[in-house]
Amino acid sequence: MFLTISTNGSADRPATDLGFLLHKHPDNAQQFSTAHGVAHVFYPEADEQQCTAALLLEVDAVALVRRGQGKSRGGVPDSALGQYVNDRPYAASSLLAVALRGVFGSAMKGQCKARPELPGRAMPLRIEVPVLPARGGAELVRRLFEPLGWTVAAEPLPLDGTFPEWGESRYVRLVLEGERRLDEALRHLYVLLPVLDDAKHYWVAPDEVDKLLLAGQGWLEDHPEQRLIVGRYLARRWALTNRAIERLALERLAEADDVDGEEIDNAVDEEVDTEQKPVPLAVQRRAAILAELRAAKAARVLDLGCGQGQLVGALLKERQFTEIVGVDVSMRALHEARRRLRLDRMSERQSERVRLVQGSLAYTDGRLQGYDAAVLSEVVEHVDPARLPALEYAVFGSARPRTVVVTTPNVEYNVRWESLPAGHVRHADHRFEWTRDEFRRWAEEVGTRHGYAVTFGPVGPEDPEVGPPTQLARFRLAGDDGGGHGSDAGSDNGSGDENGGGDENSGSSAHSGDSGNSGNSGSKESGRSMRGKEAAA
Repeated sequence: MFLTISTNGSADRPATDLGFLLHKHPDNAQQFSTAHGVAHVFYPEADEQQCTAALLLEVDAVALVRRGQGKSRGGVPDSALGQYVNDRPYAASSLLAVALRGVFGSAMKGQCKARPELPGRAMPLRIEVPVLPARGGAELVRRLFEPLGWTVAAEPLPLDGTFPEWGESRYVRLVLEGERRLDEALRHLYVLLPVLDDAKHYWVAPDEVDKLLLAGQGWLEDHPEQRLIVGRYLARRWALTNRAIERLALERLAEADDVDGEEIDNAVDEEVDTEQKPVPLAVQRRAAILAELRAAKAARVLDLGCGQGQLVGALLKERQFTEIVGVDVSMRALHEARRRLRLDRMSERQSERVRLVQGSLAYTDGRLQGYDAAVLSEVVEHVDPARLPALEYAVFGSARPRTVVVTTPNVEYNVRWESLPAGHVRHADHRFEWTRDEFRRWAEEVGTRHGYAVTFGPVGPEDPEVGPPTQLARFRLAGDDGGGHGSDAGSDNGSGDENGGGDENSGSSAHSGDSGNSGNSGSKESGRSMRGKEAAA
């Protein structure tokens, strides 16, 4: 898969300015890893008069098949052998568009710190794509690029030069020439290459709307083929297509009135018309955990007892967390988490950040070592007290993440739940529920045994007599300076939970057993996850 960008220059404006704009030195051949292969950038020619930058994408066909399962419906041709015999390794497609954004991202944004005057300057450009799939033929290629100011040459390629009677293929050799800014040219290619191919190698998620509008800023609003471009780019997901077209229309109106788009889209006054509802305790709990992980500057995070993946989903929304591993003993819970997170339809970049694995916290597990942080959210109360030492050693003695965040119900607060009978725990599977003093004593003893400093915070509205509904402990390895402690985790918002606030994280990779007090001891596991049993919160 190949593309070249050329320009010419003079002594006053040397052609090698192209290297500054692309942030790639003409004297160096460079390579960059992508999810589906390796991208190479080099300059076949680079002098004052003429400069050409080439992008060569070597596609790993095996990786394409493995990662492509369950992705976009247009990823490969529709045939049983399509995943093995197809044009993806050599025809310009969404693979090349993603590589353009990854390799030339700063150039696409119009950024050049070394020569800040260059990005705003138009320059004579010639762009060549030797093999471009064009569903709609050369005529559609011209309809897409000519309104953008390009001189277009789209030469249809024969199916087989040896047998001209077979006719033309759906591929063209594309040459674009015009006086344009480089960032504009790259954004045109980023959007229109997959549009012409009418396929994407990854699932089109809702965030693709934002990517399209960002890349289409300044030209897509008034393009005569706007609906075709938007529909194909978003893989004909009509809800997303309509949303994108509405936002484009709003931007066009805002530009005509010389105002911001939000000033036009003001039909609802949120301060007046939006009713404030109590924030469920489960939501407050996740917010508190996220605050602790941000403060710890964690990037690689374990969700131990992940259940149906609510916390994993929240972690995925934040770029700080580059690797997220959900662990649960229950395969049923993991399958449900996979379904809820829509892993099979997740964008490629997102899916690379997350793994769901089966495991029990009653055993040490080498896979859990080396992480920045681990979370035990509403897990410990599901473990028989006799099994707590095994969980303790597996997490704090063997895995030893820099930071551990533990949340558990505060039994003292149970008297505030009107629907919870006196003397009852919040969930039938809870083996115990601790008072604040009991939780503090357990946490401090664990910290002392394994070399962690421990601090505490509330989650949810704190009652002056019985404390908060949920209590939180943050463990940090002694001497670790990877990040500061988070603030108290509580929230003053009211809770919409009943019977303890929806123990959505009450699952457990560690389950009750007969006996044993070490990470390698045997146990009888229930084989099910409790996290999510009370997810109504």
